[in-house]
Amino acid sequence: MALLSAFLLWLGWPVKPLAIVLFIGWVPFLYLEQAISAKAEPKRGRTFFKYTYLLLLLWNIFTTYWVSYSTLGGGIAAVVFNALFMSVPMMAFFWTKRAAGNTLGYLSLPVYWIAFEQFHLNWDLSWPWLTLGNGFAALPSWVQWYEYTGFLGGSLWVWVVNLLVFFALQAKAKSAVTRWLAPALAFLLPLALSFFIYSRYQEKGAAAEVVVVQPNVDPYKEKFEGGEGYIPFEQQFARLLQLSEQQITPNTKFVLWPETSISNGLNWEKGFENTSVSYALRDFLGRHPGLELVGGITTGDLYPDSTQRSGTARFHPQVGYFDVYNTAMHFKPGGQHEFYHKSKLVPGVERTPYPGFFKFLKAFAIDLGGIAGNFGVQEERSVFTHSQDTVWSGAPVVCYESIYGEYVSEYIRNGANAIFIITNDAWWSDSPGYKQHLSYASLRAIETRRDVARSANTGISGFINQKGEIGQRSGWWEQAALRGQVRFNNELTFYTRHGEFIGHGTQWLAMGLVVLAVVLGFTRRRRTV
Repeated sequence: MALLSAFLLWLGWPVKPLAIVLFIGWVPFLYLEQAISAKAEPKRGRTFFKYTYLLLLLWNIFTTYWVSYSTLGGGIAAVVFNALFMSVPMMAFFWTKRAAGNTLGYLSLPVYWIAFEQFHLNWDLSWPWLTLGNGFAALPSWVQWYEYTGFLGGSLWVWVVNLLVFFALQAKAKSAVTRWLAPALAFLLPLALSFFIYSRYQEKGAAAEVVVVQPNVDPYKEKFEGGEGYIPFEQQFARLLQLSEQQITPNTKFVLWPETSISNGLNWEKGFENTSVSYALRDFLGRHPGLELVGGITTGDLYPDSTQRSGTARFHPQVGYFDVYNTAMHFKPGGQHEFYHKSKLVPGVERTPYPGFFKFLKAFAIDLGGIAGNFGVQEERSVFTHSQDTVWSGAPVVCYESIYGEYVSEYIRNGANAIFIITNDAWWSDSPGYKQHLSYASLRAIETRRDVARSANTGISGFINQKGEIGQRSGWWEQAALRGQVRFNNELTFYTRHGEFIGHGTQWLAMGLVVLAVVLGFTRRRRTV
């Protein structure tokens, strides 16, 4: 049963268009739990954990095996630990059902799971790639109501239908119509609502021309100095300019370059306007009036007063304390510029989670090339606004940040009317990884009703509309530049205003259920004495 559930969950996962399988993916697991609970043995909990962990480990391996393409040890650590973390809500369900009975037990399962998913979005070991609501990323027409619930609404949908299917299979004494009415309605009503919203939704906002560039530089061999096929930065920069010029017109307002596209080492933020890169960009934009650039760069910031340094600051005897940032830069005509520092960092790659406790994880760090170590972050989400019109404002979302719905909505609340994703996506080779990453951006488009312009070093660059539909797109491992119309919508969705209210709500419910289960379990024990 554990193997069957793992297989079904993999089969239903993007980018395969078989998300319908997710609605029965947990049913074998529910039968497994029922069989283990029915046994009169003292170590049922241990048995349940072993099978549950096997299921979750296999699901992680089947769907995210490509992480190991970067670093084998890091990929193994990612699936082993993530499966362990995912086991926690399952064990809480098993214990609650045993202590408080079937009704409260089954009710607790989606509550504990979604509470865990919410927690998993916001701690140092965050890896929410397998959040169940992501399972519909390849079928945006199914989940148009994410503009109200966010992707955790999809997680709730999956669990409700799975539980109702399981109950229907159990209720064999009832007629088929009676048994299957509830699961059918639970599946069809949200689907019908989504199709209704989809058919009526009209794109909103003024349109502007945007160009996205995909330079296709191998991050392991070509991008960074020391690689066996290193391409000098001057040549990389020339490629970016050449590809941009192919698509820029007098109407282009933004050109997007990918994450770390300016890869000439560490650029100090103070005095950046006097660097050769700044002069070259000034010359480039000077040839195209009205054009502004958003692109990736690695920057640093010094702390003249060491007592004011951040917790991520590094030390070098020649310069003192300083922070390093994975940065999105907005460069304007005349040399004006602003920086946004990526703040959802990849655990074990861009930061060491809970360094006092997990220091050993450094040995399993996933190799993404370039500068390594703990990167600095910033508190607020920045918005890059065009000099000519404040309507043309974009959210500079850097790579991994794009899989966090509530996080992206912070940009929107701060005034972003479109989403600019800059990413690399070459780390995982030609695997489902970069395709899933693109499809997850469709969910951000639906949740916020914002167009997405996406520039990848390689992988897939392109455009996504407010319905989550992917329009123009590049291919894998090719140099490309695409020009598209991006609508800048200033209306806020319910989800953008209220965030992960389902996730936060289930966390409170989970705490209440734990207390209630403890009380009921204690009461039952006293009655049997």
